[in-house]
Amino acid sequence: ARNPDRRFMPASVTKVMTLYLAFELIEAGRLDPAQVFVMSPAVARDWRRKGSTMFLDMGEQVRVDDLLLGIANVSANDGAAVLAEGQAGSVAAWTMQMNKAALGLGMTGSYFGTPNGWPDEGRTFTTANDLVALARAMITRHPDKFGYYIGRAGLDYKGIAQVNHDPMIGRVQGADGIKTGFTNESGFSYLGTARRDGQRLALVLAGVENGRLRARLAKAYVEWGFSAFERRRLFDPGAVVGEARVQDGNARAVALKAAGAVAINLPRGSNSVLTATIRYEGPLRAPIAAGQEVAMLEVTAPGVAPARIPLYADEAVGTAGPLDRIINAIAGVFA
Repeated sequence: ARNPDRRFMPASVTKVMTLYLAFELIEAGRLDPAQVFVMSPAVARDWRRKGSTMFLDMGEQVRVDDLLLGIANVSANDGAAVLAEGQAGSVAAWTMQMNKAALGLGMTGSYFGTPNGWPDEGRTFTTANDLVALARAMITRHPDKFGYYIGRAGLDYKGIAQVNHDPMIGRVQGADGIKTGFTNESGFSYLGTARRDGQRLALVLAGVENGRLRARLAKAYVEWGFSAFERRRLFDPGAVVGEARVQDGNARAVALKAAGAVAINLPRGSNSVLTATIRYEGPLRAPIAAGQEVAMLEVTAPGVAPARIPLYADEAVGTAGPLDRIINAIAGVFA
């Protein structure tokens, strides 16, 4: 990594945050791919045929499913605005949700002023580390949606065929997205990922001079990543990683598990000693739902950036009743 926490303008890579928010809302039942939104006069005035487009017209009805495909694969500025207004009532309300979701992922070096990354005098910015955190969250929390919407060769909508300008899809083994960006102010940027033999790498490029150089750099970096690093598994899928203390619950602790296997990338041939620490703001306060994200596993090794893996409650913990409180108080005295 070089300057992974330096802020830069992401241009259309911003749309990854819009896609992630949409996936979260679908999962929560607040957005449906079958919903139909309409390009309002206000959105048409600001975004019809502006930059990358899926050629929507004022008053046109379009399904959320098509909007997401257009945003992901042909970088549709109009599609992002229609989605934002349709779901949230206004573009501004949507960007508020984007920033809330970003903070929830720990993206403290990012701020989003638009749903599509159109130049806004530098109000929209991010960092490489934040974008990798976003990519990880999208892929781990929504693997099916990621596989369906992200990384297609292009989009044919209303009889207009357009290609995806992702520099790795079809050119790099295992590449499956995610998003390119370009404006005169930001230069050429890219958030990409590829998977081989159970190992997935993500990369970020920012401020590249031209598209051809971006493509060469993306391929070179990802090939180097696969050749220079190896995957070391720490916990099998379903294994209990540790436990967290619980306050005011009908149990004093809750077991913690990751979403799948816990593995990290280390320089090939490395014999570095690993240190694993479970971090959470505790004790956790009941009630806690089964599957609720409650902690983070941080794995460190000399010379390697820390790996942070979300941990989830293995089972529900209800609020303590009177008897539970007495038992917990007595156990606390003798603990």
